Amino acid sequence: MSGQGKLYLVPTPVGNLKDITLRAIDVLKACPIILAEDTRKAQILLKTYEIKPQRLISYFKDNEHSRLPLIIKLLKQGNDIAYITEAGTPGISDPGYLLVKACYENDIEVDCLPGPTALVPALVLSGLPTDRFCFEGFLPRRKWKKRLEMLATEPRTMVFYESPFRLTKTLARLSQFMGTDREAAVVREISKVHQEVRRGTLKELTDYYIENQPKGECVIVVKGYDEDREKETE
Repeated sequence: MSGQGKLYLVPTPVGNLKDITLRAIDVLKACPIILAEDTRKAQILLKTYEIKPQRLISYFKDNEHSRLPLIIKLLKQGNDIAYITEAGTPGISDPGYLLVKACYENDIEVDCLPGPTALVPALVLSGLPTDRFCFEGFLPRRKWKKRLEMLATEPRTMVFYESPFRLTKTLARLSQFMGTDREAAVVREISKVHQEVRRGTLKELTDYYIENQPKGECVIVVKGYDEDREKETE
């Protein structure tokens, strides 16, 4: 591993730019090369903290396979590289897995800094049980029925990501498979000026957002299946 560079996965703010950690800023300033899922948004963050990498390379879902050989080559040449996604922690509903896997296959050291991610604040703000939970990210576009059939009796609190354009459709699907009276919460615009936490049943949330078109990225938190409660309502 001697002489090779190191890959750093650097979490970036999901809303307020001040949510970045001091260590993240130090690492981004120290790395000569930064990979960015969205270079335009990355420039805003980098300019804010006066970070000027020697190279800024685009690395996102549609080019991650083709870019891997170049990135591994640069790391083997001794370059430390930081990777930032559009928001949050790389690899969590964002590219990153393939890059980490490729680094390990080439005996390249990897480090992931702790930092911002949307799922934890949304879970805590939901007011639903936090002792046990599962993260489902975005539901699959095609096999969503199979996934929801599996999750209908999941006892842990469930966390989903969704875009504002698909929120009502996803809430309706959750209601169909988990019951209209299942407790849930929608957390939007985390750490931004217009952050919103709306709690209610899946039906209540579906009806509300049909009438009130949401803006910003959304996190849906759904209470787990309660077998005893279901028996009482039968």
